[in-house]
Amino acid sequence: MTATQTAAVRLPPQQVDIIRAAVADIFGAYAGVWLFGSRADPDQLGGDIDLYVETPCDTATALQRAGRLYARLQRELGEQRIDIVTRSPGEPEQAIHRVARKSGVRL
Repeated sequence: MTATQTAAVRLPPQQVDIIRAAVADIFGAYAGVWLFGSRADPDQLGGDIDLYVETPCDTATALQRAGRLYARLQRELGEQRIDIVTRSPGEPEQAIHRVARKSGVRL
């Protein structure tokens, strides 16, 4: 993540590092993760952590791993509102996927 991107997100750099490491550990090195929603907008206040993960695994596995990611982030970041959206190869693109990629910041 570049310094400009870091400034654009409303998460401390150490939390960004925790998220990136957890996604890589749980979904694999080829997974991509974006922060979107209010935490990706420096002009907003508060809000939950919205994550979009593009994963190379199938949909059922992605859903299981999203649960593991949620639990790990709760432990490592402290209790917070976290939403995780996943997309697997071959899964039809939904509006939320487009919004997350377009308005989000890749971590």
